[in-house]
Amino acid sequence: MSDILDLGAREIARAVVAKKTSALEIAEDALARAHARDGAVGAYLTIVDDVAREQARRVDAALAKGANLPLAGVPVAIKDNMCLSGTRTTAASKILGNWVASYTATAVQRLLDAGAIPVGKANLDEFAMGSSCENSALGVTRNPWDLSRVPGGSSGGSAAAVASGTAAFALGSDTGGSIREPAAFCGVVGFKPTYGRVSRYGLIAFASSLDQIGPIAKSVEDCALVYEIIAGADPADATTVERPVERTLDAMRDDLKGLRVGIVREFDLAKLEPEVRAVYEQAYRDLERLGAELVEVALPTADYGVATYYLIAPAECSSNLARFDGMRYGLRVEGVDVGATYEATRAAGFGDEVKRRILIGTYALSSGYYDAYYVRAQKARTLIAADFNTAFEWCDVIACPAASSPAFEFNAKSDPVSMYLMDYYTIPMSLAGLPSLSVPCGYVTPSGSAKPLPLGLELTTPLFAERALLGVAYAYERGTRHAEKHCPPALEAVR
Repeated sequence: MSDILDLGAREIARAVVAKKTSALEIAEDALARAHARDGAVGAYLTIVDDVAREQARRVDAALAKGANLPLAGVPVAIKDNMCLSGTRTTAASKILGNWVASYTATAVQRLLDAGAIPVGKANLDEFAMGSSCENSALGVTRNPWDLSRVPGGSSGGSAAAVASGTAAFALGSDTGGSIREPAAFCGVVGFKPTYGRVSRYGLIAFASSLDQIGPIAKSVEDCALVYEIIAGADPADATTVERPVERTLDAMRDDLKGLRVGIVREFDLAKLEPEVRAVYEQAYRDLERLGAELVEVALPTADYGVATYYLIAPAECSSNLARFDGMRYGLRVEGVDVGATYEATRAAGFGDEVKRRILIGTYALSSGYYDAYYVRAQKARTLIAADFNTAFEWCDVIACPAASSPAFEFNAKSDPVSMYLMDYYTIPMSLAGLPSLSVPCGYVTPSGSAKPLPLGLELTTPLFAERALLGVAYAYERGTRHAEKHCPPALEAVR
């Protein structure tokens, strides 16, 4: 298998365009590597061999005719809550276990039009509900850095695919941290654009006012490249913004001179384990070393983020998942009448976490409780967004941990509350709709483990300031070099 697969997306595309290799050769190498490595990692629910080869042939034919394809031959993993026509698309749920998509999501189609090669559909927490990828009903995904640990969630398969080298980049979706947290756990870059910047058409909905598609990649530069391709208005999605997509690849910075970086007073690092705290303190010092000025900012409502999110998101999921009733598509378990069929289908098809969130959401929306819970949560969301606006009057970008710990062992967080708190640092940004990313910032070796595990620094800018955000992240990435460890120790034996 060619070492070209270890390059970034831009380098792979340049090699294909220059005819140093072909898209079909890349596809064959990527498929061979996926089949060789994924038995250990489990990043994919489906490897799409025939689709990949067919797309590669189309790319090679288009290049022969002079087409401009910025992702020519680049292998991509697609989170399995995004439709790809003719492929099994499951959202990692039994209720959609054998459903084959009849159309392609807009973001996925834009990648195909740019020449990307789909390797497979990546595992996730069922319907994107989770922070560890343990809630998948269809497969187990392991962290490529330590196979006894989770990859993070819900886009765990997407992050694991990139970290294991079976895809140059992946698409994930982020509702409350589902791109940024698995990217941090797997030592890669995960980028959530501003809500409405990327079309959600063809994304199986969890919480419609929060869901956003974004890239996971080996580098900030590759995230910027993918963002430019998938972003932009889409008539099929009324929530996309009619706003030109700015160039980001020419915004990469060499340093952070003149930049004000906000450190959130309420995000007290003293609450973290000492070795984790030390990594984030060093990350803040690195920002200063690169020329930034650190300023303290306040987000007084940040502590309400988790409670707010776990009312709004379940309420929206309760509504969105009502369509899975066994009548039109997906699993059907026959009952004695229509009501019994609904009940039997949903009882058999949904996992425990999905049922829990449907129940929470239905309760929050029910008569007598709507004002007390859902309406209050929406008011709190407005206050959180206002606090960010105030904070950005004092700084250009906010820096904080992407996660409170490195990847944990399977079943280590068996109660829902401890799992929900994993998204403490990422949820406020999602509620405010802000662009945010995680970039590798260092490594820790947890007690009882001989293996170093990555951590991620979360960076956030105001709405639609993706250009500035990616430039800052690039300068930090280049100035620290943490993101250059692309082959996790757990996979050295299957290189």
